[in-house]
Amino acid sequence: MYEYEISQLRSAELIRRAEQERLAHEVARVRRAAHREAARGADEDECHSRRLRRLRSARAA
Repeated sequence: MYEYEISQLRSAELIRRAEQERLAHEVARVRRAAHREAARGADEDECHSRRLRRLRSARAA
């Protein structure tokens, strides 16, 4: 009887650990995606700023 209960407890613990690992992997995946998106936005902003500088300098000349 005790062996069955211990087995059930162990199984429940393994299921909890697996769920925690899945959640941790999902959080890491979302963070990486957010970081990539932020970097992509920064590249676009930088590119836009360069074009504006060129236009301003061309108008001034």
